[in-house]
Amino acid sequence: MAKEMRAVQVAQPKGPLEVVEREIPEPQAEWVRIKVQACGICHSDSLVKDGTWPGIQYPRVPGHEVIGIIDAVGPGVAEWKSGQRVGIGWHAGHCDPCRRGDFFACQVALLTTGISFDGGYAEYMVAPAEALASVPEDLSAIDGAPLMCAGVTTFNALRNSGARPGEVVAVLGIGGLGHLGVQFAVKMGFKTVAIARGKDKGPLAKKLGAMHYIDSQEKNPAAELNKLGGAKVIIATVTNAEAMTAALGGLAPNGVFIVIGAAGPISVDPILLISGRRSVKGWYSGTSIDSQDTLKFSALAGVQSMNEIFPLERVTEAYEHMMSGKARFRVVLDVEGKR
Repeated sequence: MAKEMRAVQVAQPKGPLEVVEREIPEPQAEWVRIKVQACGICHSDSLVKDGTWPGIQYPRVPGHEVIGIIDAVGPGVAEWKSGQRVGIGWHAGHCDPCRRGDFFACQVALLTTGISFDGGYAEYMVAPAEALASVPEDLSAIDGAPLMCAGVTTFNALRNSGARPGEVVAVLGIGGLGHLGVQFAVKMGFKTVAIARGKDKGPLAKKLGAMHYIDSQEKNPAAELNKLGGAKVIIATVTNAEAMTAALGGLAPNGVFIVIGAAGPISVDPILLISGRRSVKGWYSGTSIDSQDTLKFSALAGVQSMNEIFPLERVTEAYEHMMSGKARFRVVLDVEGKR
């Protein structure tokens, strides 16, 4: 086995993405080593690139949407073996709240892939065994990688939303998060409404399975949702606070507005909430078992991320394309070089 690997590192805050040669890491106790097949590029990787996440130790290898194969296990790892296909997502925490899924209440330093330790922009990486998710055999690495962040965030928010099959669920935005959210909502049996800006998004919404499409440039999204009886749940995947505010009034009584897109302050009318017992809440990714459930459901139901694929050596181009907002809809590094 070779002793060195290619990796993409950020040497300092606001530094470039550098393709370098590094020693292949060895797994410590209760960690495993993964031969990376594919890694998605997520907007959250800018936290490493720009140095806006506190306490990052540089140089750091980004990447938290990882699919690969275990090729070595550290002491104390019993449940995972070499040769198993696994995914590694954002969250890799250890404390009791983290293990319960309440990682926003982490009692220790939040252990985050690609931030606390080196991530998947590399041919090999090491990760805590408890951070791993099993990958279905019929799900490719390229298709699976974005599900480790964008996928688990939308899937987990929807399945914990309280909506029941047949109820109206609206997905605000059909970009990197939203195009997966629409598919998950449809496959879960919800009466799915897609909301976006422009008539040109209508055919895509229908292709993804949405029963209704609302062009927020032409129509008031809240009024259109109320014509359908109001939404039990609105999943806000956009990063535009005004767009969120415009849709809030479309909640049915006891409806829930779930924010998963990071935006500025939202304007909320307290009377709207009080009069119909409506609520606004946030949702944040998931644990390794949530990621595993996401992968299994996606493979079973045929939910598929729409990806643009780049080789590892074109990482700078891939990252800039993602940050430009022009990607349709996720950007994935083919680390293994098979596509």
